[in-house]
Amino acid sequence: MKPFLYLTLSLSFLITTGAKAQFTNIQIGNQHAPEEVTICINPRNHHQVVAGANLDNYYFSSDGGSTWTGKRLVSPGNGVYGDPCTFTDTAGNFYFMHLSNPPGGMGNWVDRIVCHRSVDGGQTYNNGTYTGLNGTKVQDKHWAAVNPLTNEIYVCWTQFDVYGSHKSSDSSVILFSKSADNAATWTSPRRISKQAGDCIDSDSTVEGAVPCVGPAGQIYVSWAGPQGLVFNKSFDDGNSWMPQELLVNTIPGGWDYNVSGLFRCNGLPVTACDLSHGPHRGTIYINWSDQRNGTTDTDIFLVKSTDGGITWSAPFRVNNDPPGKQQFMSGMTIDQANGDIYVLYYDRRAYASGDSTRPYVSGDSTDVYLARSTDGGSSFLEFKVNEKAFVPDPSVFFGDYIGISAHDKMVRPIWMAYNGKILSAWTALIDATMLGIYENKAFDFAPMAMEQNIPNPFNESTLIHFDLLDKTVVTLSIYDMLGKKVAVLYENQKMDKGGHDYIFNAKAAGLRPGIYHYNLECGMNRITRKMSIIE
Repeated sequence: MKPFLYLTLSLSFLITTGAKAQFTNIQIGNQHAPEEVTICINPRNHHQVVAGANLDNYYFSSDGGSTWTGKRLVSPGNGVYGDPCTFTDTAGNFYFMHLSNPPGGMGNWVDRIVCHRSVDGGQTYNNGTYTGLNGTKVQDKHWAAVNPLTNEIYVCWTQFDVYGSHKSSDSSVILFSKSADNAATWTSPRRISKQAGDCIDSDSTVEGAVPCVGPAGQIYVSWAGPQGLVFNKSFDDGNSWMPQELLVNTIPGGWDYNVSGLFRCNGLPVTACDLSHGPHRGTIYINWSDQRNGTTDTDIFLVKSTDGGITWSAPFRVNNDPPGKQQFMSGMTIDQANGDIYVLYYDRRAYASGDSTRPYVSGDSTDVYLARSTDGGSSFLEFKVNEKAFVPDPSVFFGDYIGISAHDKMVRPIWMAYNGKILSAWTALIDATMLGIYENKAFDFAPMAMEQNIPNPFNESTLIHFDLLDKTVVTLSIYDMLGKKVAVLYENQKMDKGGHDYIFNAKAAGLRPGIYHYNLECGMNRITRKMSIIE
C-alpha cells in the first residue's frame, strides 16, 4: 500500500514500560524517517541480514544484525517510492523490491513494480528492472517469493485503474509476474483474481497479495477484498490458476480498520507454507488481524490448510491475553529449517484503555510481541520483544506493515518506534534455543507455574494444576478459539503459596467439543495452555 503523500514529521515521546525485555534491542536506523519495514536473513550465510524502510532506505549487517549500515537506494529511470520487500534467492543473492516514482516526466507515479539485485550481501544493488507497467494505472502493494526448486521469483500485487477513484467503472485486480533469470526480465503480468475490487484503497479493494511456494513448487497466494480472505493457487509455475479464488474466511469489520493513535492501520494477510522436513511439511498458513471482537479489541488470527488449500481450519486467535486490548499490524514467517511459526505484532495489553480526546494517554502506549508455535499453529507462546514502549502520533504516517525473518533458530524481527521526535527502525537478537529455555522455566519470569491439564484431550472432566511462589491473587479463565471468555474458574481469588488443583467439568460449564485455552493470571503475569474437549 502506498505511503501517505503528505507527512507531518512531529513525533511523540518514548515511554518506558518498566518491564525488562528478554532480548537485546538493536536500532537499525533513524535517518530519513524510516517506516514500513522489511527484513531478511541470508539462509546461506547467517551473518548477512538486510532490511528496508520507506521511502528509499536500505540497511545491511555482516554480523547477524548486531551492527548496521544504512544507505539510500537509487533506481535510475524508475525512482523509489516505498513498499520495500527484501528477500534472497537460492544462491544467497539479496533482492529489494519497491514502488516507482519516475523522475522528470519519465513515467507516472507508482506505475510499475521495481526489483534490484545485490551480489555482495546487500551492500550495493544494480540499477533494477521492472514489471507491471500499464499506462497510467497504479501498481501497488507487492510481495515476492522464490521457488527453492527452480530459483524463479514470483511477485503478486494490486493494480488500480485509477487510485482513489469512487467510480464503479474503475476497479482493482491482483496481478502475478515471474522472473527466471535473477530479475533480469519478467513475464507479462497475469490477472489471478476473478472478483475485482474498487479503487478506494479500503475494505472493498483487493489488496495484500502475498505469495509463497509449496514443497513441489506449487504457488499459493491469499489476499483481502470485498468477500473477505480469499486464496488462489497454481500447480504449473504460474501459467494457470484456479478460475475462481476460494473464500477462506470472512474478515469482520474489514481489513481497513482504525486503531487509536495511528493515521491508518490494516489487517492485510500474510501467507506462508512449511517447506521443512518436519511433521507439518506442506501446511499453508494465513495470518491477519481484524476487529471481530470489537473496535477496541483488535486481535491476531491464523488459519491453516493441510490439503493444499482445499479446506481451511477455523480462525485461531494467536494473542493469548484476555479480551479487551489491541493487537495489530502483524507479520509472519516460518523457520524452514524446522517448521516453527513466528508472528510479530504491536500490542497494548499492558496499558489502560485509550481516550480518543487525548492523543497521548497511556492506552495508546504500544509494545512489540512475538508469538511462536512449534506444533503447526495449534498453540502459541508469546514473548515481549521491545525494551521501551512508544506512543504513536496520528498526524505521522506509521507505515502499513512490519516484518520478521527466521532461519535455523535465528530470529530477526523488525519494527518501527519513536525516540523523542525521531522515527526509527529496530530489531532484536533472538535465539530460538533460548526461547525453549524460557518456556520450560516459567518461574524465572513469573510468580507462578502451570502444568498441562490431565487428561488432555478429555470428554467430561480434567485436572488443572498450578503452583504459586507466594500468597497472591489469581484469575483462572477459559477462552474459545476466537479469544472469547467462556468460563471463569477463579476470579481475583486470594490463594496461598504452593500447589493448587482444579477439577474442571466441561459439561457442567456448557462447553461443546473443540479446542479451548485456559489462562492463569497473576498481576501482569499470564500463562496459557491449550486443551481439547472430545465427544
